[in-house]
This record gives sequence, C-alpha cells and structure tokens, in this order.
Amino acid sequence: MDFSRRLLLALAGATLCSSALAQAWPAKPIRLVVPFPPGGGTDIIARETSQRVAKATGWTFVIENKPGAGGNLGVDAAAKAPADGYTIVIGQTSNLAINATLYSKMPYDSQKDLAPVVLLATAPLVMVTGTVTPYKTLADVVNTSKAQPGKVNFASPGNGTVAHLVGEMFQKAAGIKATHVPYKGTAQAIVDVISGGVDVYLSSVPTLLGQIKQGKVRALAVSSAHRVDDIPNVPTINESGYKGFDAVSWFGLLAPAGTPKDVIARLNAEFNKALQQPELAKRLGDEGADPAGGTPEAFAALIKDDIPRWGKVVKDSGARVD
Repeated sequence: MDFSRRLLLALAGATLCSSALAQAWPAKPIRLVVPFPPGGGTDIIARETSQRVAKATGWTFVIENKPGAGGNLGVDAAAKAPADGYTIVIGQTSNLAINATLYSKMPYDSQKDLAPVVLLATAPLVMVTGTVTPYKTLADVVNTSKAQPGKVNFASPGNGTVAHLVGEMFQKAAGIKATHVPYKGTAQAIVDVISGGVDVYLSSVPTLLGQIKQGKVRALAVSSAHRVDDIPNVPTINESGYKGFDAVSWFGLLAPAGTPKDVIARLNAEFNKALQQPELAKRLGDEGADPAGGTPEAFAALIKDDIPRWGKVVKDSGARVD
C-alpha cells in the first residue's frame, strides 16, 4: 500500500471516529460554570434553563458556582477548559461586554476565547427609593438634582456594574449630577435604601422584585423600553420623558473556543426548545427576566456590539477596577 492510500485511509478513519464521538456526545455530565454565588439572578437562570433541558434530553448538568472578580474568575476557568463540549458557562453583560473596559487587564478575550451558544434571557433594571423619602416619581428625583446638584445620592451594587453604568447613562440623559454610592453587593444596599440611608438604588428587577411587591421600597422606573409584567404600574425611563432610553442586562451560554460546531448546534437547539416552554417563561418572568433564544451568531453579534457601547459609558463615567 503506497503512502497516499495509507494517508487517505487514515484521514477517513479519523473522520469516522470524530463523527462517532459527536454522535455519542454527551457521554458524561456537562459542567455548567456560574461565575456568581448561588441564589442570584444568574444562578437562577442557569439552573432553571438547564433543568428543563436535562428533563427533555436526559442529559446531566453539574452546576459549579465560581464567583470572583466581577464574574471574571468563572468565565476564565471555562474559557481555559478543554473544548470538548463538557464545559459551558453562563456569562452576562458585565463579564462579557463591560469588564473589557472596566478592568485594566483581563484574563480572557470574550470574543476570541469563547464560543457563544445561545442568549438565554434579558432583564431590565429598576430604580427604587425608600418609602420614607419625598421622591414619589422619577421627575421628583430629577427636579431635586437640578435644583441641588449632587444632593441626591444613588446607590448601586458596585463600581462598574451594569446598575452603576445605567445610572450614569440616566444622569447624562436627564442632564443631572447625583452622588454615586457603590456597595459590595446588594444586601446592605437594600437595607439602606429601605431605611432612607440612601436616596435611590438601582439594581436588577429580579433582585428588587420582592421588596417592591412587599411595599418596602417605591419603584420609580424601569430601564427597559417596555414595562415589566410583574410590576405593570411602574413606568419606563423611556416613557418618563427620555425617549430612546433602553438598557438591560443579558445572560447567555458560551463554551470554550474550538468546541465542535455540532456540539454548539445541539446545545443551541435544546436550549431554544426549553426557552419556548410557557412554564419556563413564567418562572423567568417571576424573577423579572424575559426568555430570549436565537442563534449562536446572533449572540456573538450582541457581544461584539455591546463591548464598544458599554465601553463608552465606562470611560465617560470614569469607573475603573485594577
């Protein structure tokens, strides 16, 4: 047998083996990295969607919470994992689009080191105030800020978070200047806004929905272009006089770059099916999130577009994490 024929047979064999491996996938549990602690919005979305896929397919997902550095630690661990289809990660606006500008040095490139799978959900933010404050509407906050620049303080879950940057976007749109009070997370911030220790707090709808429904805080506006079904009486910033204002946080699945395209396609198909289930849509809605879906290419385009968009907001705000 000459060399050329042996080479052709070897290539054919490799192709058949690759095809067989792809057809057998997944032959073991799939690790789903969540780069934030258990119980938060990102964790809930990861668990709810993967549970629906597991039930429909018989696949096993093992959730691994790996928080730290604004989500960078978990995403980096997934980006550096073997590209064999057995590690995926749920990323979001902060660690895929914002952190590239916010941090002076990133351990991964969200466009080069990761392969988008599917956009899972979007979630607007909501601006709230304590019931003890004099602010009944968004206009009250704006009027006070214009009359006394810097008097109103607005809190966020942290410097450079989506909430912080949406607050900066709103100040620019309204032509006002407020005093930013960054917290390390949400727990103490919620306590302080309820007591009136801070005037206004901006965070995700899933984080504040319970306090709003219990009447512990007064919701002034949501950041998305449309109202939120669970709090239908709360106006949007857009309809409150700031036309075109639309800012949401989004969540999606990614795999290490180089993961086989047929594996990406199967994951995309199954998660899209799950996102079309009314039960899952209701569960996500109860958490203040909207199911998304779509192609890997559409998710990749969203990441590409949002990096410069949020990057400009980061630079304008002066936020920096080193």
